[in-house]
Amino acid sequence: MTAVSLGTFGFPEVHAGDRPIKLNLRKGLALLVYLAEARGAVARDVIATLLWPETPSDTARTRLRRLLHRVEGTVGHTIFETDRTSVRWSPAIELKLDTHLFESACDRGDFQEACRIYRADFLAGFSLDDCAEFDDWVFFRREALRGRLMHALERLVQDRNAAGDHFAATAHAGRLVELDPLSEVYGRHLIRSLLLAGDRTAAERHHAALTQRLRDDLGVAPEAETEALMRAPVRDAIPATRYVKGAGVHLAYQTYGSGPLDILVMPGFVSHVERAWEQPACRSFMESLMKLGRLIVFDRRGIGLSDRVGSAPGIDVTAGDIGTVLRAAESHRVVLFGASECGPACIKFAVDQPGRVAGLILFGALAKGSWAPDYPHALRAAQYDAWQKQLVAQWGGPAGIETFAPSLAGDPQARAWWAGLLRAASSPGGISAVLEAFRDADVRHLLAQIAVPTLLLHRRDDQAVRIAAGRDMAKQITGAQFVELDGNDHWFFAGDQQPVLAAIRRFMEGLPKPTPP
Repeated sequence: MTAVSLGTFGFPEVHAGDRPIKLNLRKGLALLVYLAEARGAVARDVIATLLWPETPSDTARTRLRRLLHRVEGTVGHTIFETDRTSVRWSPAIELKLDTHLFESACDRGDFQEACRIYRADFLAGFSLDDCAEFDDWVFFRREALRGRLMHALERLVQDRNAAGDHFAATAHAGRLVELDPLSEVYGRHLIRSLLLAGDRTAAERHHAALTQRLRDDLGVAPEAETEALMRAPVRDAIPATRYVKGAGVHLAYQTYGSGPLDILVMPGFVSHVERAWEQPACRSFMESLMKLGRLIVFDRRGIGLSDRVGSAPGIDVTAGDIGTVLRAAESHRVVLFGASECGPACIKFAVDQPGRVAGLILFGALAKGSWAPDYPHALRAAQYDAWQKQLVAQWGGPAGIETFAPSLAGDPQARAWWAGLLRAASSPGGISAVLEAFRDADVRHLLAQIAVPTLLLHRRDDQAVRIAAGRDMAKQITGAQFVELDGNDHWFFAGDQQPVLAAIRRFMEGLPKPTPP
């Protein structure tokens, strides 16, 4: 079997066995990479349109036939399997593709090997003239791989510091800072690793450099947590992120404080257990919740610091992961706080495990992801898909902040935080799968089965989820309290927090007192 290696981290490289292949055909290289990434047959018309978008179809198909012949002539082997309608890599070829090796290393938790393979961004320095669709495909694939690299590096920083190898942690944290110089989380990773390694001089130098970048590029000062890191005992400055394995993946979670009840917070379609604390309003809200009980936060599988997965987790899987995290945190009775898209998973868990749920709080949530004749409270599927496409197209910036948090949309620091959280939490391709799964979600049949005290909170002019969706849920949940709040922010921590916190406090004070396990 002929072995062909294809390197795509950086400018593409081709090797047949140990022999480098000099392929002076940019579209030939693009063809090899695209077919390799596809992992199967691709229609000739798709490839022809991708590589010759402005050319008549018959001419483009003729050029494709010639290109296939020229590539095989240069490589010196028959590497394609073709028929009248499609093209694929030949099964007789032992193809080694570096992106697949990278993703495989990430999947099995070998983050050291994954970071070794990732030597540069996907197809860095490579593009095709007048092939916008190909360049768009490269962009989204590059962002997905880059997101997995950043996740792998964060895991390595945590693991190496936990093992006492602070020098290695510093190297990985430094690479994170290079990838996203304006991220205070990554800057704190580096500063903390240097402090743990005993190199305070270098930590102070990087703190000064981070402060300068934030001031010059964003016009903001460092967060209080960044400043506190230089003053506080280093081991107490950043809360520990822990991991629990459940149903094949590792879930990142944190616990804070203590109290008679636990409060598990699930914030919406994206999360990052460490970056959430960067935003002053979010941190203030969470600290207020800590006065009511022990706080538990976690990243769903595929999101934030939890393991990335090949498909979006459904409601049943997410509900199972809630149970996994609660067991790891040794939580016996919990108040579930499910915001927006996380509401359905919290509903599912409350129905399946009512003995473990002291109360259910739903904020800006809805029971069905898209419109139906008997459910007019959500976007139609086509509207949802258009909104999702627009959101994904803006990924990497503060995508959607004008809708999610109008009161913060003009704040440069909030915009930078949200953009950084999105990049760290997922990739454009990964979040597309998450949003598609939510579009198809429907827990209306579970509402009448909820048997735990329930509070629904919704702002009247919510820009993302109509308040009618909250009213509809409240009518179907026996004994539910529904509180309409002023404002148009979808994020629970944006806008006026006090009415939200006051309603939660009253609700929790009215819950039955827990008994010792």
